[in-house]
Amino acid sequence: MLKTIRLATVALILITSTAYAQRPRTTAQDSNTSATSMPAPPAAPSQVKAKYEGGVFGHNKRQDGTLNFDDLNQRLVFRDKDGKELLFFPYQALTGAYGDTKRVQPAAATVASHIPSIFAMPANYIKTKVRYLTLQYSDPDSKVAGVTSFKLESKDLLDSVLFTLANKAGLSQRGEVFVRKNP
Repeated sequence: MLKTIRLATVALILITSTAYAQRPRTTAQDSNTSATSMPAPPAAPSQVKAKYEGGVFGHNKRQDGTLNFDDLNQRLVFRDKDGKELLFFPYQALTGAYGDTKRVQPAAATVASHIPSIFAMPANYIKTKVRYLTLQYSDPDSKVAGVTSFKLESKDLLDSVLFTLANKAGLSQRGEVFVRKNP
């Protein structure tokens, strides 16, 4: 009797685990539809602290400054710490935009990892996340095209700036990136 109860229990477990294994899987199409139906982040402020990382011809130096939405002139402007306009991207020149995250080791952790001590090994595992707004542009007036990036403070800020810029520039969402459709 005890043996039949054990066999029945084992059979029940096998049947339920098999049924669980046969559940429907989500597809890439399902995940894309849920990603595009997510609520939009709040609108970005008109001025955002950013660090220019390079990519524009003639502007190789990394600089701290601000990104400004100039809706009157239909462009995104980068100004240095003193408020001087360094570069701008007309909304119509933007062909793509996306947010990027990289894990980097802070300078103090890099130094600590090279000093022979008991702290060298744990310092190798210290990483921070850095958020970048990456823009692809093609200016029809000057026939200049390229890719540039700006370092932003947080993921929430990056999401709101990216979404606001994409809406103002008329870019369409394709998964995680925003692109301009060909006419």
